[in-house]
Amino acid sequence: MLIKRPDDLPSSEITPEAVYLDRRRFLATGAVGLLLSADALAALSGRKSALSTSEAPNSLDEISRYNNFYEFGTSKDDPARHATALKTHPWTVTVEGEVEKPRIFDIDALLRRPLEERIYRLRCVEGWSMVIPWMGFPLATLLREVVPTSRAKYVAFETALRPAEMPGVGRKVLDWPYREGLRIDEAMHPLTLLAVGLYGNVLPKQNGAPIRLVVPWKYGFKSIKSIVRIRLVEKQPPTSWNLAAPSEYGFYSNVNPAVDHPRWSQASERRIGEFFKRKTLPFNGYAEQVAQLYRGMDLKKNF
Repeated sequence: MLIKRPDDLPSSEITPEAVYLDRRRFLATGAVGLLLSADALAALSGRKSALSTSEAPNSLDEISRYNNFYEFGTSKDDPARHATALKTHPWTVTVEGEVEKPRIFDIDALLRRPLEERIYRLRCVEGWSMVIPWMGFPLATLLREVVPTSRAKYVAFETALRPAEMPGVGRKVLDWPYREGLRIDEAMHPLTLLAVGLYGNVLPKQNGAPIRLVVPWKYGFKSIKSIVRIRLVEKQPPTSWNLAAPSEYGFYSNVNPAVDHPRWSQASERRIGEFFKRKTLPFNGYAEQVAQLYRGMDLKKNF
């Protein structure tokens, strides 16, 4: 299936030609592999958001071949090698809990929503970073449709658990399925994105197809992949890495260069594709937009 951009949005406005050619070569391999039903063949395209960074994106090859997705293995190249087995269609996302109108959303309908291209920084706790041109829509728009109750203080997320398709879940690296959570105000923040594509096409499976969370001011593991369930709850939900190693991975997991991981410094990072390290920015460079969410909090205690 070939998904075209509209005529008024040339690829040159989104990414350099060399990167665009990387995308074409990648698509030619069939690695994206998400089949849509006949009524969902509209182009996956959107206007570039004003929330985007002006930094140049990493290439599609870099983004799709260097990943953390432990359901497919712990090595960075495991997801690209093993995620081809994941069946991403049909797919639904259940939204329930403290809401007035619980719903089950079909991925085809989600792909037909108005989308934006948002070029966001991604900072991983291991010390590497990327810049990725996501395509998606604000999580807040989905949550408003289900009408959160006054008791909804947090939003819990859950990844698909499919042992036959996910070889990594056979290892006791984490307590499966993968779970994450946000405070309701974090979830409703305009920067918080549900991504369904990158570089103008549906998400590669190794990047979290068919739908994933992107929270750009937090470490990458907060941006849960291949979501099947969203539940609004009153109490802080358990999260996978916090359960596995609470002294290393806090619930908030905001990018804070002043709080080192117990086994390495977080003061600097290496952008994939670059040789020299760069200084890590508070909130991954999004402090102006999100620092007010944590006013009065001890960000070393609430790490």
